[in-house]
Amino acid sequence: MAGRTPPARNRYVDFLRAFSIGAVVVGHWLIAAPHVDGGRTFLGHMLGIAPWTQWLTWGFQVMPVFFMVGGYSNAASWSAALRENRSYAAWLSARLQRLLGPLLPLLLVWTAIGIVGSLAGVSSAMIKIGSQAALVPVWFLAVYVLVALLVPVTYNLWDRFGIGSFWLLASAAVAVDFIAFAAGFGVIRWTNYLFVWLAVHQLGYAWRDGWFSGAGKALPWAIGGLAVLVGLVTLAGYPRSMVGVPGADVSNTLPPTLAMLALGCLQGGVLLTLESPVRRWLAKTTPWAATVLVNGMIMTVYLWHLTVMVLVIGLGVLLEGAGLGLPPGSAAWWATRPLWMGLLAVCLIPFVAVFGRLERAAGGPSDVSAWRLVLGSTMVCGGLALIALDGIGAEGPLGIRWGVVLLAFLGAAVASVRPVPRKELA
Repeated sequence: MAGRTPPARNRYVDFLRAFSIGAVVVGHWLIAAPHVDGGRTFLGHMLGIAPWTQWLTWGFQVMPVFFMVGGYSNAASWSAALRENRSYAAWLSARLQRLLGPLLPLLLVWTAIGIVGSLAGVSSAMIKIGSQAALVPVWFLAVYVLVALLVPVTYNLWDRFGIGSFWLLASAAVAVDFIAFAAGFGVIRWTNYLFVWLAVHQLGYAWRDGWFSGAGKALPWAIGGLAVLVGLVTLAGYPRSMVGVPGADVSNTLPPTLAMLALGCLQGGVLLTLESPVRRWLAKTTPWAATVLVNGMIMTVYLWHLTVMVLVIGLGVLLEGAGLGLPPGSAAWWATRPLWMGLLAVCLIPFVAVFGRLERAAGGPSDVSAWRLVLGSTMVCGGLALIALDGIGAEGPLGIRWGVVLLAFLGAAVASVRPVPRKELA
């Protein structure tokens, strides 16, 4: 596959996608701090246990990179669709199949885990905690799918206003934070899920159109993003962590704040400053083949890596705390993190082997109408958002929040998204 890559392909886009998923996985596996002491289980969080680690989130929180890369990819595919006179429905159905198809087996597995656990006497609270921890990644899909739905609008804005479209969305994000924090109207903050991430997505359009070609154009964005981010944290009172910290009054991610937008400018500026030398390196066979390999299973790794961690922790608790006896944050705990990462990586392999084929299979467009695609995907996003917030466990029939689970599956049915791509079903 690496050898068949067209010369015109920007390999750095694929590299950043692979690099980012690695940062997400390592970050999630690192901040989890389960501990068994005296027969009691404590589910600690390193950002709360060791506050100095919050500074590390400026590097490990790479969701801005995902949205910027998504902007580049969506611009390429949507512009190609326009050239080839393909409809919005045809374009969107193919995108939804690739994004949501691999998700459905994860939801099915966790629904089954919840039912079996409930029948076995596991409390709904434990099912809620475990599923919430494992299904954290679905929040990204909930937002990203909404961003994808709006690509024709945002791409048209880019065509008309260029980089001004970024500043328009950024200004809206500024207004939202001002109204929320200065005027005390906090509920408006939820709109920044669109304003912040759409603004970062526009940077992907700018990247594809050459706005960041060369260090001289990209580096000022990094410097400006860093200056704004430092100012927000040190002068305006924004949290220094770019990931939610348990017990904190304000999070930079739930929903995103201006700090997350500034982080996107910082990370984008730094990474695009390095684009030329890294692209020369990616022209070599070995690094490019590794990049292709990771990209072939990237959604599977992203969706399942926390499920693997939750199952390993659960097994450790059942085995009377085996492997979970070290106090989090201690020297011995840090020294054993490579072993912890290696164990989780090995346990992830069978999940990639089983579910990765759904991602690697080609999912083509369908004949579903645009309104069904939009309605169905919006229903899926609603279900995913509620699942990411509170998991699937609840008091009631079989210990499952059937409403949110069914909302996601019914939405997939309306949009005709299937766990196995159509070409495999044919």
